[in-house]
Amino acid sequence: MAYDIDYIRSQFPILDQQVHGRPLVYLDNAATAQKPKAVVDAISHYYYNDNANVHRGVHTLSQRATDAMEAVREQVRDHIGARESAEIIFTRGITDSINTVAFGMGALIKPHQNVVITALEHHSNIVPWQMLCERTGATLRYIPINEKGELVLHSLEEIIDEHTAMVAFNHISNSLGTINPVSTILARAKEVGAWTLVDGAQSGPHAKVDVQEWDVDFFTLASHKMYGPTGLGVLYGKRERIEALPPYQGGGEMIATVTLEKSTYAAIPHKFEAGTPHIEGVIGFGAALKFMNSIGIEAIAKHEAELLDYATESLSSIEGFRIIGTADHKASVLSFLVDGTHPYDLGVLLDQQGIAVRTGQHCTQPIMDQFCIAGTARASFAMYNTKEEIDLFKAALVRAVNMLR
Repeated sequence: MAYDIDYIRSQFPILDQQVHGRPLVYLDNAATAQKPKAVVDAISHYYYNDNANVHRGVHTLSQRATDAMEAVREQVRDHIGARESAEIIFTRGITDSINTVAFGMGALIKPHQNVVITALEHHSNIVPWQMLCERTGATLRYIPINEKGELVLHSLEEIIDEHTAMVAFNHISNSLGTINPVSTILARAKEVGAWTLVDGAQSGPHAKVDVQEWDVDFFTLASHKMYGPTGLGVLYGKRERIEALPPYQGGGEMIATVTLEKSTYAAIPHKFEAGTPHIEGVIGFGAALKFMNSIGIEAIAKHEAELLDYATESLSSIEGFRIIGTADHKASVLSFLVDGTHPYDLGVLLDQQGIAVRTGQHCTQPIMDQFCIAGTARASFAMYNTKEEIDLFKAALVRAVNMLR
């Protein structure tokens, strides 16, 4: 079927507005994506009809809410190819998901061991591992990047060695769009028996993933990057790995028994879901997944790749325009600078013309340090963006540059 952009855009009412008297062109999708009607309707339906706490009630509303939430757990399992729904844990976001694993590994890792990350990571996949190493005496290592923003893999065997306990890295860079060679890195980690975590924050909206095919130990998703609600993340954990970790938080729901002297923990996934969950967020995420799959992940990725190619060629004709991150394999992220201007100033002037982009370090300060820059402006594309919007973006950028020079 043809890619029906008019239908897709009609499902996102927020796009049909003006900002400062200009049509909104939303190009900040790597930060958060907009939400289709189906997501808002699913959340409203829950609040209007089924609002109750889950897993704790025998009454009808509680049972309906529980069934709706657990159906989404199965939906996620199917979406990423996990073996069983018990391996799907709902968290407050990817930051929470990674901290869950890093905290749990504190009981397992030894001072002579090391953790390997990459120089492409978001801060949420750097700081938790730094904290783990500070607590345990383990060493933090990283895989460097080259001038194109690609991982340098020739020293992989030296960096990932027999003392490596964990290899944690992103599938796609949020600031450069680089698509990393997941299978290559996972293969080396398996050779030495290291655990593995792949951060899927940016691949969730753009790529189909099969965690069993990868044979990865942990994988993360962020609902709000995938057209779902904020404040909700997914942690996939291979059963034998996730069961080996102590829980990150204690409280209600995650227990089997509690006395004043000692508690025992519930089986997975509930062992890692302390307290009342983000019920409406989970239900909304289920609607977002259904909507994405109705369009087709492959079709979305193809559309976004065409937008990236079009924008790259079009914007490169602007004098002084420079792309930061020119990897051979990229997702729909375009980080850039324009000579003689500051990214923040560009962002402000673009906003005055209705264009929403992100400016700054994008929670990737080590990447900016690598390129010896303070930050970039970043345009990131989603299923509902168009080439016409890119034309508006280019015209607005040219006006902004002329004002600043």
